[in-house]
Amino acid sequence: MALVGDRYALRDRQRQALQRCAAGKSKCRDRRLHEVGETALTGETVIVDGYNVLLTVEAALSGGVLLLARDGALRDLAAMSAHYRRVHATRPAIRLLAEFFTQAACGRILWYLDRPVSNSDRLRRLIDEEVVACVPPWEVRLVEQVDRALSSSSHIVATADSGILDRCGRWFNLARCVVERSIPEAWVVDLLGSSADHSDH
Repeated sequence: MALVGDRYALRDRQRQALQRCAAGKSKCRDRRLHEVGETALTGETVIVDGYNVLLTVEAALSGGVLLLARDGALRDLAAMSAHYRRVHATRPAIRLLAEFFTQAACGRILWYLDRPVSNSDRLRRLIDEEVVACVPPWEVRLVEQVDRALSSSSHIVATADSGILDRCGRWFNLARCVVERSIPEAWVVDLLGSSADHSDH
């Protein structure tokens, strides 16, 4: 990545976009083979990569740039750090996600947040407030190593994290599905091209 960035004198955000979306054909093919469609969620437990999904939907609602990568995943350019700050789009983003899961008739939703990130407990309480009456039931957990937990889970994983996608079993393209359905005005840069249609597996 550094070689390409230096060769073309890319700016920081361009380098970040390259890092988030670059993947070889074999990796993209393998990731798509493990992707499930919305109909596969019925009655299933879904584990959500909390910050990964939330930040993308927040960015979509706030007019931020989103990248539709070659593996079909939708990613934002927000740099996740050791500190999370709630924004005006946080509650609306949670509500859109809750509406989606209700319509998808999942069996159970487990939302994983990184315990080491500051304000994770506050965000957990906020999510609990928003989804207290939701069906299916939600459970928000603070986890020390979310990536490891998701990578080894036997449940369907909702994430766009490339490292997790390369190691997990079944995964669902949650952020892309919610943005395409509920935020059609979102600023999406299509790097996938003519094969961007999101088919149900």
